[in-house]
Amino acid sequence: MTTTLQKSVAAAKKDPKLANNWKTKSAEELTDAEVQAMPESEYMNDKQMAFFRHKLVQLKQAMHENAGETTEHLREDTVVVPDPADRATIEEEHALELRTRDRERKLLKKIEQSIGRIDAGDYGYCDETGEPIGVPRLIARPTATLSLEAQQRRELKQKMFGD
Repeated sequence: MTTTLQKSVAAAKKDPKLANNWKTKSAEELTDAEVQAMPESEYMNDKQMAFFRHKLVQLKQAMHENAGETTEHLREDTVVVPDPADRATIEEEHALELRTRDRERKLLKKIEQSIGRIDAGDYGYCDETGEPIGVPRLIARPTATLSLEAQQRRELKQKMFGD
């Protein structure tokens, strides 16, 4: 039973040409491929922690900007529209935008928790097993708290028994 995540993690091969680039660049200058090319012995070193902190902070800032745009859209679209079909369309668009922002609000909480984990030195390790989560998985999902195997077990339990 191979999942899409397993395939993407397996496809993320290390490029030997990039293996030493991390030594000469700052965390903000590093690319995803360069971080992936780092040797396993360097897992969650200071440079990787700073790289993921930077990635999380950028994601957080982008979400705050989106929230501001939502406020503007809702404010602009509050004009009275006499046609019921047009009004329904506008209300549905507002509802969709608000649902999206609610999901982003939940993601913001996870981002804050991940930044806290970096500060505590726990970032990059599975909550259930304590094993490394893995750089490819963290690049794909910087807020991950479970290793791939632990996440699969949790999803299987949810599928079998519900939440």
